[in-house]
Amino acid sequence: MKLALAQVNATVGDLRGNAERILSALAEGARRGARLLVFPEQSLGGYPALDLWEERGFAEANEDALRALAKKVRGAAALVGFVSRNKDRVGKPARNSAALLHDGQITAIRHKTLLPTYDVFDESRYFEAARANKPIAWSGLKLGVTICEDAWSKDPISKRRLYHVDPIAEQVKAGADLLLNLSASPFLRGKTAVRRTLLSHHAERHKKPLFYCNAVGGNDEIVFDGGSLAYDAKGVLRARAAFAAEDLLVIDTRTWEGASVSAEPDDAGQSGGILILGIKDFATKCGLQTAFVGLSGGIDSAVTAALAVRALGPHRVVGVSMPSSYSSAGSVEDARALAKNLDIELKTVSIEGVYQTLLQALGGGWGRGTPDLAEQNLQARARGVILMGLANKARRGFVLTTGNKSELAVGYCTLYGDMCGALAPLADAPKRLVYQLAAWLNADRVVVPRGTIEKAPSAELKPEQKDQDDLPPYDQVDDALEAWVQARLEPGRVAKIVGDRAAAETLLDRMDSSEFKRRQAPPCLKISSKAFGVGRRMPIAKAGWRVRAGL
Repeated sequence: MKLALAQVNATVGDLRGNAERILSALAEGARRGARLLVFPEQSLGGYPALDLWEERGFAEANEDALRALAKKVRGAAALVGFVSRNKDRVGKPARNSAALLHDGQITAIRHKTLLPTYDVFDESRYFEAARANKPIAWSGLKLGVTICEDAWSKDPISKRRLYHVDPIAEQVKAGADLLLNLSASPFLRGKTAVRRTLLSHHAERHKKPLFYCNAVGGNDEIVFDGGSLAYDAKGVLRARAAFAAEDLLVIDTRTWEGASVSAEPDDAGQSGGILILGIKDFATKCGLQTAFVGLSGGIDSAVTAALAVRALGPHRVVGVSMPSSYSSAGSVEDARALAKNLDIELKTVSIEGVYQTLLQALGGGWGRGTPDLAEQNLQARARGVILMGLANKARRGFVLTTGNKSELAVGYCTLYGDMCGALAPLADAPKRLVYQLAAWLNADRVVVPRGTIEKAPSAELKPEQKDQDDLPPYDQVDDALEAWVQARLEPGRVAKIVGDRAAAETLLDRMDSSEFKRRQAPPCLKISSKAFGVGRRMPIAKAGWRVRAGL
């Protein structure tokens, strides 16, 4: 039998548009001889719909759309993810479900068993779990259908059991001939290898071919990378769909004819591709047109602008240079060179007049000598006002904020200043990764100017300023960030990794005390296992007991 994995890019709530994508894939799959097409988790309603799942009528609208879709499914069958109502009198009102559609009918429905409640996932808030699922009998086969987390009952690295139930093992025990997993698994750096290990283990352990269809595309902070996978009964990877792009992978399940393993980019290529897709889908799905990026001449704004151009095209990106008396000639020239390399419009608006007017309006004690922190922040906020004004004036304009994760971690950013924006593409990218992204963007031709890459980072808010005047070296910041936020190690171990006890104490103090800024930051595109945003919930008002323990 020929089977197809149809990794489609669904928009949350767009039931009609998502159904059209499904039908289009079905037509192409049937043309290529597929008898069954597997779609991602929630491919009809979009994932994650968050509190839309709680809205009265959303599950009912999903079911109506599913019935309408089923009537149009002829020839090839479709396994589609959707939200269904929980018809039991007990439990949450909805379920995360999959339906088999064939010959104009809804042939079978199965529900998700394991509901993730960690990091960005909060499914037990919305859904009732399945008590048991049996294979679906179809065309002489028993289809073992599971949904995303159902495959993650055991951690593939630590081997720790995460749940008491193993839905895949239950399907095999009930006689499943092949295993099908509908997934909406977000991209994380390093996760593609973990997925391969996990799914290969399932196929090899149960001696069943396994087909995994993952979602692709960005929905708010979360970006799905696709990369759908097919394994034979020995656990050997036979096919992989495209990374970070819609794809239709048609495979002969007996001969593996047509199976191919698509190339997988390196770490910087994966991260860059996901950020580009995230920017593109954020703009498209929110109906936004023109991105405004403040160009300081520094590496963060350069990488942000270059990613935006890859996502939207040069005609939809405007660079804004906002020099002051503290801006170096080199930085202004680097901003011009970047705009030329990217072929984007560059607006130049000096903040000096606005800044001096604000100093005069604030009166005594302001504007005397070297700018203090309040006066430095005033400059950043003047730039924020200009950027937001330009975006508001433009038709469907929006601002991309340019700060990286290292700065956001330690609060080296200004509320209502350089934190202004609709989306923060680099806010989950540590400084080290930003430099790697610059090298990746420059692989074919120089985009990010050499001067931007080679100069020491500086906010240029006072004379001769360098970031390292106020912070430990970024290598230490990134080491602390990885150990404290990602790995969640205790402070004593963080200090050993950083290699400087005093620097570690300073960094952890700053990380803990900057939560109030992060709470007001724009949504960031998640590419790590622990991003600042909806998946990391820390109190603002707290005592720093953990910071002192072990230091």
